[in-house]
Order: sequence, then structure tokens, then C-alpha cells
Amino acid sequence: MDLVDPRKDVLVGRKSPYTAEFKKDALALYRAAGGKRTYVAVAADVGISGETLRNWVRADDGRRAGAAGVDSDGRAGGDERDAELARLREENARYAKAEKGMAAGAGDPAPGGPVFRPGDEVKAPAWGFISAHAERFGIKRMCRVLEVSRSGCYRWIAGTRARAARQAEEDALVEETREIHAESKGAYGAPRVYAELRAFGHTVNHKRVTRLMSRNDIVGRHLRRTTRTTVPDPAASPAPDLLGRDFTAESLDQRWCGDITYIPVGDGQWLYLASVIDICSRRVIGYSMATHMRAELVIDALEAAVRARGGSVDGVVFHSDRGAQYTSAAFAEACDRYGIRRSMGKVGSSYDNALAESLWQGLKREAMYKKRFLTVSQARLELFQWITWYNTRRRHSALFYLSPTEFEQQHLATGKMTLVA
Repeated sequence: MDLVDPRKDVLVGRKSPYTAEFKKDALALYRAAGGKRTYVAVAADVGISGETLRNWVRADDGRRAGAAGVDSDGRAGGDERDAELARLREENARYAKAEKGMAAGAGDPAPGGPVFRPGDEVKAPAWGFISAHAERFGIKRMCRVLEVSRSGCYRWIAGTRARAARQAEEDALVEETREIHAESKGAYGAPRVYAELRAFGHTVNHKRVTRLMSRNDIVGRHLRRTTRTTVPDPAASPAPDLLGRDFTAESLDQRWCGDITYIPVGDGQWLYLASVIDICSRRVIGYSMATHMRAELVIDALEAAVRARGGSVDGVVFHSDRGAQYTSAAFAEACDRYGIRRSMGKVGSSYDNALAESLWQGLKREAMYKKRFLTVSQARLELFQWITWYNTRRRHSALFYLSPTEFEQQHLATGKMTLVA
């Protein structure tokens, strides 16, 4: 994780690894909480220290206070910002409430349904009935009338306490599973829930987790539709494919990849998101969002990645599709400036940039599922939250179910961890 001492940011000549766009989004995330979350809690989500976030908030408060003088029309300069912030908080609260999307009683079983499905007529219900009425009729007589084994009934009664303990344990496991599933905003399926439970110290089998999730209707999200987003420039000269669909790397900052995706906002608007991913750790080390998709969008994302890696990235291979932004002369100049070698896949083949496509699939499944953004500000905040959660918290199957940040920390500590094939 690229953490820095916030006090060092003020030293002359030192360049912060965080872009202005990242700082702005981190501040928006903290302020959207309306004082209900601490600096440390928000900072942990975005991968920085609590003191760094505190310094950013104080500096921003100072700028706001300085800009709160009387404007030319006689109003305080900060009034408009405060009104916009209040509106965004109210809007986010409304979205959170509406996202539940369930009327009272929705999903309840139909009235008059059978207690047992065909094939469920096991002996345990009979033994339960015998146990409940043993004092009145006697166990021997009821076993004879119901034609069940008396020895089996006694064994079942003797195990009542153990079954109750197992059921209580299972109920607690289901409740914790629901919390993990809810914390991922409904995105996690059985494999990631299992990994999370194991990380919390539970000795549980993955088949048991799958069974409990299925029995209790806890289901991860799956996408079905795909959309083509690459618009190639026929006049541009593409770079060669240096990866050949081999999305593995032995060390950090050896191979990067990136792409652009479209986010619908309101009626007919679009917000464009460009990313840069370190192939070794799957971490999003650079991103940029804008309401346009000019070459500046991908250049800003690339420069954010360079800053996150300390400015020295000579020899890194950056792989992309053949979209007009990546084949532009401006992007080529930016790569040359940092010593980055360009690589490009074929036109119209998502497999040639599969890792970046996988990131967008996760984004749309986990942050945009059945959700519509009404404003650019709301979309930016939601996407920033997901990117930081993806980097610091989301468990990745190719990283031994570690998060990208955890994988980088262990990779740097041991120098021995490699990707799962």
C-alpha cells in the first residue's frame, strides 16, 4: 500500500502520490457521511491514514472559509456549496432507502402451501411428536402405533441437546453470512463469503457455506449482458501486442493494463471512467472520471498511476485495446515521457484485454446492479467508493482470496507470492 506520512507532503519539493481528483473524491466521501463516520474509518476505506485525511479536510475547510467572503451579488461564497452538500446528503439518503426495493411481505411463501414437499416425510417429525406427547401416551405405545423404531426414537431424544447446539451455531453462521453479503452490497457469492468467514477465524467447509446460502436465499450477483465500448481510430498506428493474452506478472510495476467504461447518468448523460490496473496485484493504481472521453481522460489515469508508484516506472508495459484515446499521439507522448512501453490487443476482441474487462464486470455487478445515477456527483461518489473498496477490501480469487492491497503488502514482504493460474 502506498502510504505516506502526511507531514512529509508539506516538505519543499516533495510531490504527493495522490492526485487532486483522488483528494476531491476522498473529501466528498467523508463529507457525505455527515459526521457519522470517523476520519480513520473513511481513510481505511480509501487506503490512506486517518491523519492524512484529517489534514486534507482541514485544508479544504480553510479554503472554504477563505472563499466565504461576500460575492459580487452580496451573498456568502460558501452558501452555494453548503446548499449543494445538503442536497447531496438528502439525495444519498433517499437512494439508500429506495435501494431496499421490497414492499412489506414481499417474498413470503404463498398462503396454504404444504408444510413438507413430497419426499420430505422422514422419521424425525414422528420422533418429535412422540417426544412432545411422551408423558400422556408413553413412548412404547406411540412407536408401535406410528410404526417407528423405539431404539431410534430414544437415540433421537438423547441427541436433542446436541442438535439444538448445532442449530444455534448454524443460525449464528447464517447471520454472519448475511452481514458479509450485505457489506459487499449483495455482490459476494459462496466462494468469497467462505474466504471472509475463514479470515474471521471460522473453521467451516465451503460446501456448508454454499448449502446455507442456498437454503437461506443468499445469492451473489451475476451479469448477463455485455456492451461494446471500444471505438477504434482507423487512421491511427496501433502498438504491438506484448502480452498475448497472458495476464500474469512476476512482480509489481512490470505489466499494467487499462480501459474505459461508460456510466449512464440521468437522462441521456454519460460519465466516463478510465482505469490503470497493475496486473501482478490486480490493484487499480490509477483512475480518472470525466463527462468527456478525450485523450486527457486516459492520460490523467496514467499519470495518477505513475504518481501512486512514486514517479519511477521506466520499462513498464501498458496494455489496452485499440480505442482512439489509447492510439492518440497525446497518449503515446505521455507513455514516452515516463518510459512506458505500449501494448495493444486486436480490434473487437474482449479476450485481448480480459483483465480490464473483468474489472468492469465487477463494477457493474457490484456497484451498479439495478441502480440508476441521477447526477454526476452521485455517480462519482459511488464509483470512488467501489474502487477504494475493491482495492482494500474485496477478496480476489486469483490472489488467494486476498484483496489487492493485502496481496501487494505480502508480495513486498516475502517476494514469493505469485498469481493463481
